[in-house]
Amino acid sequence: MSIPRIVVVGGGAGGLELVTRLGRRLGRRGRAEIVLVDRHATHIWKPLLHEVATGVLDSGLDEISYQGHARANGYRFQRGTLEGLDREARTLTLAPILDDDGQEVLPSRTLPYDELVMSVGSVSNDFGTPGVSEHCHFLDSPGQAEAFRKDMLNVFLRYNAPQQDTQTRMVVGIVGAGATGVELAAELYDASQMLHSYGFTPWRANTSKST
Repeated sequence: MSIPRIVVVGGGAGGLELVTRLGRRLGRRGRAEIVLVDRHATHIWKPLLHEVATGVLDSGLDEISYQGHARANGYRFQRGTLEGLDREARTLTLAPILDDDGQEVLPSRTLPYDELVMSVGSVSNDFGTPGVSEHCHFLDSPGQAEAFRKDMLNVFLRYNAPQQDTQTRMVVGIVGAGATGVELAAELYDASQMLHSYGFTPWRANTSKST
């Protein structure tokens, strides 16, 4: 007698917690096959992304490997991006995985299921604020947080150039004053103090402004 397969798409806070509990209660006992699908190989708690963005947190030290976590908690992990869903046939189609050069690592795959849970999470809403979608960094993934950090360091280097006017004020605009926005502003202030102690003389807390 075959056991049911429960597939959870999305390994964020909700999806990871769900497969962990299902794996421990059902997967380990052979009562169901639990499968997690996510496009990334690792998980990092989304509320920590502002710390990754400012360099306070090394994502490599805090992230969780889905493969290792799956083995320890009674579920299986399939890396891939959801490309198609056939509800009548009860199958998912996962897009091919490509490397940085565009070469195929894994082909497109079909994954059957008995029960399906969509836990793909959310993305930032710019609420139609002019200029946001064209110019802002969003903090919805570790990759976006790392991109912000790299751009921030490049700006610091420009402001430390000998020809730079030391009276020039650097303005950082943060759209959204929720937990992430407020904590990001505080981390940027701390970063300015630290950079000044490292000799970035044109970059001081009193010459920066966050709005």
